[in-house]
Amino acid sequence: MTLEELILRHALGSAADPPLRERRASGVLMLPIRKRGVLEEVRGIDEAKRVPLIEDVVITAHLREELVPLPEGASYLGFAFARGETPEQVEGALRSAGAKIDAVVTPRLPVA
Repeated sequence: MTLEELILRHALGSAADPPLRERRASGVLMLPIRKRGVLEEVRGIDEAKRVPLIEDVVITAHLREELVPLPEGASYLGFAFARGETPEQVEGALRSAGAKIDAVVTPRLPVA
């Protein structure tokens, strides 16, 4: 059952047993924006996807978009997803994948 179906069933008052939990560990890494500037390129995505246990790496920022790091900014560069036998394995895979991602940004010049 998808999350959407579960939410709709709950909203409609339809009693449904909760879905069975997956026994494997899973996790997501929110890829931080490290430098302010206009996004020109994201490097290392393929290398990050090849890290064992990584299921996907999704970049949600758009090229030519101005990136603003937290706490001033309100978004992330993207996300990495992993599954494994233990939380420690998943965390290690996510950290390794995250270290391979490099956002190439150019400073935004002030308009006078």
